[in-house]
Amino acid sequence: MKSISILDCTLRDGGYVNEWMFGKGNIKTIITKLIEAKIEIIECGFISQKNKFSSDSSQFNSVEDLIGYLPENRGKSTLVAMINYGEYDPFDLPLCDGRSLDGIRVAFHKKDKDEALKVCQKVKDRGYKLFLQPMVSLNYTDKQFLDLISKANDINPYAFYIVDSFGAMKRSDLLHLFYLIDYNLDPDICVGLHSHNNLQLSYSHAQTLTSHLTKRDLIIDSSIFGMGRGAGNLNTELFAEYLNQVNGACYKVPPLLQVMDSVIDPIYRYKYWGYSLAYYLSAVHNCHPNYATYLDNKNTLTVENINEIFGRMDNDNKAIYDKDYAEKAYMNYQDDRVADLQSRAQLKEKLKGKNVLILAPGKSLYDERNKVAAAATEPNTVVISVNFLPEGFEFECDFVFVSNIRRHEAMQGKGISNLIVTSNIRHRENASYVINYSDLLNSEESVEDNAAMMLVSLLITLEAASVQLAGLDGYTADLRGNFVQDNMEFLKKASVMEDMNRGMTVILKKFSNQIPITFVTRPRHVHPFSISYLRKTIVSER
Repeated sequence: MKSISILDCTLRDGGYVNEWMFGKGNIKTIITKLIEAKIEIIECGFISQKNKFSSDSSQFNSVEDLIGYLPENRGKSTLVAMINYGEYDPFDLPLCDGRSLDGIRVAFHKKDKDEALKVCQKVKDRGYKLFLQPMVSLNYTDKQFLDLISKANDINPYAFYIVDSFGAMKRSDLLHLFYLIDYNLDPDICVGLHSHNNLQLSYSHAQTLTSHLTKRDLIIDSSIFGMGRGAGNLNTELFAEYLNQVNGACYKVPPLLQVMDSVIDPIYRYKYWGYSLAYYLSAVHNCHPNYATYLDNKNTLTVENINEIFGRMDNDNKAIYDKDYAEKAYMNYQDDRVADLQSRAQLKEKLKGKNVLILAPGKSLYDERNKVAAAATEPNTVVISVNFLPEGFEFECDFVFVSNIRRHEAMQGKGISNLIVTSNIRHRENASYVINYSDLLNSEESVEDNAAMMLVSLLITLEAASVQLAGLDGYTADLRGNFVQDNMEFLKKASVMEDMNRGMTVILKKFSNQIPITFVTRPRHVHPFSISYLRKTIVSER
């Protein structure tokens, strides 16, 4: 083996976590500290003409935009950036002059490979070290991969990569692809490995490849703290220490730890990444991890449900994330239509003209229990809890409304009477009323199937007189700040929580034009603008 190099991709692949908004000072710090750590190759971000450039972003519109972020002393480090095929015109790429970038990585999907290779040739002609990145390498047949290798030989790039885009590779997959490359790629071309950690195998794969007997130069991609989309990447600090101990490398780990402490850890607290069951399933199905993120953020599905949805997806749609396709797959799974006219008629008979007190499972429900109890005992009031069974109150709920499959499973065996379920609940033998799920959805994506919003929508059609809300607090990223029952807590990115809070504000305002809505308990964690907005429009404090 000639050499093993680390390529750190924190500023590029890690940017999927925080939309590349590291801040100009932090971008400079990360590059400088990676140089201090003696990391051989540093990926400084994306070059893309797709998005508007911001000085705080590691997505740049041009090579020229990058120059101001690069230190004068780059030691022996090679500085590169990535271009996604189709997002940058190679004719706009300046000649490599030695004062900005040294190399360009070109990423492309199998369907675009022929045109992408033309772009690769233009990049090489401009004098840059060229890195070929065939995304989702597992999607190539052996014949297709050998054809790609042959065409790569014609271009003679600096590096040719095995790209485990979805973290789906097993050891046998990795070695199989490496053998194809090692025996057929020109010997002077480096082989790179870019992996994701969906199956917790990134560290293992890196060790496997670097311990393999080969005379070829190797490049292993990693990121500080494993920062990356979904399950994340190989940790730069861990692999650098490993190479120090096993291969006699001379990386300096303290600068990496400084970046972890001052830059990356604050991001992780707000927008976490790492192993999860959903990302495991996306890898098992060789599916883009954004589908796992989308389905997991719904917080309505069990792991078995997500697995079933992945199993129903077309293979052609799995490789490239399509949000509309994800939404359609989710809705098709949830929409198990039933004949609900009888249920609606029976509920209307009981709820028409009534004041309905909705009990949501927010912390304020028990913190302000006296208000809740007073509201529940008012004349002409019907009490409906949402996705849980309240405990510790002297009154009992008249109905329980459940639209969440996970919550319904947790409530099995409770002997609930007057249970209203939506039709996406598969096992509904204990339900008194079944209402079509899709008929209760709203137009605000972040809360389109929020249970409380669905219930209010149903109550409007049943001609209830008014709605009171208790325990509808909104959401916070604080793991213990949302629910009255610990087993209901879920961990989501703060940005997702904020979108949900904004979404509820919008929908409740719309609903308030159709039915009087008041809050019994104070919403705790909605956006500050939303609080004042709600007070002005639909909230009358009790």
